[in-house]
Amino acid sequence: MTNLTLQDALEKFLDEVAASRSPNTHKAYAQAVGHFLDVLKEHGITPAAPVSELSVEWMSWFIQSLHAFAVATERLYITALTAFYEHAAAENWAPVNLPALRRLCRRRARREAARLPPFPRAEIEKILETVAQAATPPPHDEREHLRILRDRALLYVLADTGLRVSEACGLTRGHLDWTEARARVLGKGNREAIVRFSERSLRYLRAYLDARAELDGQQGRPLSGLPLFARHDKAAGGRVLPLSPRSAEKIVEEWTVAALGERARGTITPHTFRHYFVTVVLRGSGGNVRLAQELARHRSITTTQRYTHLSDDELDRGYHRIFNEPDSEMEQG
Repeated sequence: MTNLTLQDALEKFLDEVAASRSPNTHKAYAQAVGHFLDVLKEHGITPAAPVSELSVEWMSWFIQSLHAFAVATERLYITALTAFYEHAAAENWAPVNLPALRRLCRRRARREAARLPPFPRAEIEKILETVAQAATPPPHDEREHLRILRDRALLYVLADTGLRVSEACGLTRGHLDWTEARARVLGKGNREAIVRFSERSLRYLRAYLDARAELDGQQGRPLSGLPLFARHDKAAGGRVLPLSPRSAEKIVEEWTVAALGERARGTITPHTFRHYFVTVVLRGSGGNVRLAQELARHRSITTTQRYTHLSDDELDRGYHRIFNEPDSEMEQG
């Protein structure tokens, strides 16, 4: 055992998290730890208490206090404190009953209700229509026209390939096989995969790259190494720099507002385009879940099955076709 106080132990744990996890994870864990200390103070336990007194009951108080939080926050905070308890046990700071702790967490933690992925089909198609129309007039400002051509290509690629925004921004010209209409991408979990491109997405990509040809030729680098989607702001100057995922998110937001109005700001993200892609594949293939899983590169088919819901209109039509059409089997019987 140790003479560490609870405060000392928590600080050592957070130092370990900072060294091994992302800054965002460290921030979230630190917030969870702060709330844990607040809960303990309400029960008369100060940060100066010996960490050797750490008990499963303290976790029970902590979980109870989280019921006012969102379910996702509750799960994150419980994960953080469970990691601390495991760390304390591994360091021999406290005689923690880990099996009892895990049973408590499973029994007491709330479960987040499964939500259907958003499928604003009409909104996505309105955004695509708006950016396509904007790219049609002759250019008055060369940089602005290039930016619009890029935005059109990007949005249609997101809609028709199911690429994640980080994957799209990571593509170079050399990744794309124009003959086979596909690209090799490094996806989630550093897994390499093949992504197919539609004819219209390739057409818009070609128009964008043709307009960018002079700029690309000035780089003194092989074209294959240049980014597929580039920045076209003043800060980039004459350099061809890759578009960042954050910039791509802003592009989606700008065209969402342009197409749907200010009230729609924040309602459509690059990932919404991925939801759109998966659901379009499912509906176009007659509900072929395996095809949708492969094209979306979902590791688990359970993820794809979340998209197999039908809209109210489709349910209404299906019900009417079965029960109300004159030549239905029910009436023939």
